[in-house]
Amino acid sequence: MPEEAAPKRMATDQKLMEVTPPAVEAVAPSFLSDSLKRQLRVVQDYSPPPASTGIWVVVYAVSMTFAALTSALIVRKGSSLDWQSFTLPSILYLDTALLLGSSVTLEIARRRVARFMGGVTIPGESPARWLYITLGLGLLFVTGQYVAWSQLRGQGLYLATNPSSSFFYVLTVAHVLHVLGGLAGLAYVIARLTKSELRRSTLDAASRYWHFVDILWVYLLVLLWMKL
Repeated sequence: MPEEAAPKRMATDQKLMEVTPPAVEAVAPSFLSDSLKRQLRVVQDYSPPPASTGIWVVVYAVSMTFAALTSALIVRKGSSLDWQSFTLPSILYLDTALLLGSSVTLEIARRRVARFMGGVTIPGESPARWLYITLGLGLLFVTGQYVAWSQLRGQGLYLATNPSSSFFYVLTVAHVLHVLGGLAGLAYVIARLTKSELRRSTLDAASRYWHFVDILWVYLLVLLWMKL
């Protein structure tokens, strides 16, 4: 009987290796050998959190989208006889300063929240304070972009006025939509922190995405300044 049970137990262990880590932990005390438990624990410890993996997929997809738009702009300008250059609204430079400043405040927030999650608190200071400041700077950036669009409309430059203005609106609107996605992520982080349910991986993922849209905007500003 023991000799017949051994192959069955090995088969059971092999099948359970394919189960997701939470399910394995639920049945591990009854079915798995100690060596197999240790192996599964190592795999789980070194597996990246879903939020971290997902954010890199999003960053790659967004990067490819803007790379395609950049190629389209360069090709369209090179083959166009009706391309009309125009001066970028000066408020875009203020918007850039706001967005870069938000990256600084977000890093301060990330460090403060990490200390708070580690049990270190500063009397009279909310761990979400710098997150709110970052959120406010992001909203100011979006408002500044709207002002820039209004200034262009005041000059008679609309989406269909000229290929150059079309690309300006398409690129800046697309970027603002991704900024709004980042603001939604920050609002989610604040909500989870308020309920004491925030995971460090969630905060890190939101921070990476926000820094990405900041870098993306600097790239777009240089591109628009050079090509428009």
